[in-house]
Amino acid sequence: MKATQTNFLKFLEGNKQLIIPIYQRPYSWKIIQCQQLWNDILRAGNDNTISGHFIGSLVYMVDSVYLTAVIPKLLVIDGQQRLTTLSLLLSVLSKAIRASNEEIDISSEALEYYYLFNKFGKGSERYKLVLNQKDRETLIRLLEGTEIPDDKSQQLVDNYQHFESQIHKPDIDLNALYRGICKLMIVEISLERDHDNPQLIFESLNSTGLKLSEADKIRNYVLMGLQPEKQDEIYNLYWRPMEKSFDKTEYSEKSFHKTEYSELFDRFIRDYLTIKSRSGTIPNIGDVYSSFKIYVQDRKDTLIKEIVADVYLYSKYFVKLAFAQETDQEIKQLITDINTLRVDVAYPFLIEVYDDYIQNKIGRQEFISILRLVESYVFRRSICGIPTSSMNKSFATLSREIDRENYLESLQIALGGKKSYKRFPGDEEFRRELIVKDIYNFRGCNYLLRKLENYEHKELVNVPKYTIEHIMPQNSNLSLEWQADLGEQWKEIRAKYLHTIGNLTLTGYNPELSDRPFIEKRDINGGFADSPLRLNRGLQHLKQWNETEINKRAESLADMAVKVWSSPCM
Repeated sequence: MKATQTNFLKFLEGNKQLIIPIYQRPYSWKIIQCQQLWNDILRAGNDNTISGHFIGSLVYMVDSVYLTAVIPKLLVIDGQQRLTTLSLLLSVLSKAIRASNEEIDISSEALEYYYLFNKFGKGSERYKLVLNQKDRETLIRLLEGTEIPDDKSQQLVDNYQHFESQIHKPDIDLNALYRGICKLMIVEISLERDHDNPQLIFESLNSTGLKLSEADKIRNYVLMGLQPEKQDEIYNLYWRPMEKSFDKTEYSEKSFHKTEYSELFDRFIRDYLTIKSRSGTIPNIGDVYSSFKIYVQDRKDTLIKEIVADVYLYSKYFVKLAFAQETDQEIKQLITDINTLRVDVAYPFLIEVYDDYIQNKIGRQEFISILRLVESYVFRRSICGIPTSSMNKSFATLSREIDRENYLESLQIALGGKKSYKRFPGDEEFRRELIVKDIYNFRGCNYLLRKLENYEHKELVNVPKYTIEHIMPQNSNLSLEWQADLGEQWKEIRAKYLHTIGNLTLTGYNPELSDRPFIEKRDINGGFADSPLRLNRGLQHLKQWNETEINKRAESLADMAVKVWSSPCM
């Protein structure tokens, strides 16, 4: 390893090509980082007392395979964010100089052919900086000033346009900007593959850029130590397809709520390692990289390609769960329902079940029954107010309690046999708690009403089109008609039953129903007697709404709920 302090622009001079390896994360600097760099450059350029401004290290690997090329190629290990950002800025500055009438210390042509292009390079060797596959074409088009591709790297375009907006401000002195860039200093660190361990050096560096995510570190760890041809093979066969499957632009409202790719990938790796752990140990989500390294190092006789292929296989199941990517509509709906309950702690178990389903070790109906059983277990516990803290460990080890020859039956026994805070609430407990629970302020209120409305119904009702209606109004100042219906204890009855399941329904006419007396709510156009919803059946013939009717309806809905969220068949 050789480390030398050098001027940034001096480093770029001469024939060379800086290549961002495929294992490096895509360009990720935001406007805030670009603006900070811009401010630092202008300050240095306008202050004659500043002789240099340090912007961090630039680490690259010298490989004999690349040194034999006409234009030497250096693999960038650390520093691509600054390299890319400064290339954008140099390109913007070059175009501004070309369009300016000012006398500038350097010409546009000289700036480009010293620092952006290899003057005599042919084809891809023309460019001093070559980004990874996702960003490469966008940077080339920006440097060449040609049309941006449809599948552009948006961050590159945004930052380029930001520099354009800054450089065209009337108070910007192009010479001062160039002088500031000339003062940028780096520590140039050169590694040799045969003598240095790039991964260890990379981990020990204190980067001044954006902190690497756990996902970035894992990708680097997997690919960095391989020869270039092996990197390409594993990246293109497994890693790139896996990244694309996680990198969704649209997220289900009932799934991960616009979770960043890296966070979602970290969750998957945590679940993967949980599955692979014989004891069901769950890694810390903030340290999955270290756990993954230990996992790989413990398998010295296993090729890294085999490990990555296995990770890729399990990632497919995770993605199917996270985004409900199923062509089978019944399975898709069940996965969506489970995601609605926000119980991703069940994923380690569900991933293994998914694998068994895909491998035809269990049939479709058995898979559906297992999904329903998991959903019921989670929902019943939620209604009964059982703490969720134990569920991650329960699901982490659940597959070890399954007899693969009697899959569903053994799962029913395993869940049904859990005690205390791990228990599967029985029908009596579930009914009792459901009837008295404040359902309106319960996180799963809409889900609960949707499942009840659509139980054993092929023509599913689009519940999100409706709003929750309190049959007995929320208004604490109940009308005389309501007070008469409820009786002398109307205040106590209202306080006890207002938000309970017996008093809640769905309607598309909430403003029209408002606080009207029950009979008017029943008979008005769009009222209970005119409603197509099954939740409103039984209301159309009632003459008043009181404690007795609330309890009768609650008992009826609880009877249905016991069937919707069924207990294990023992």
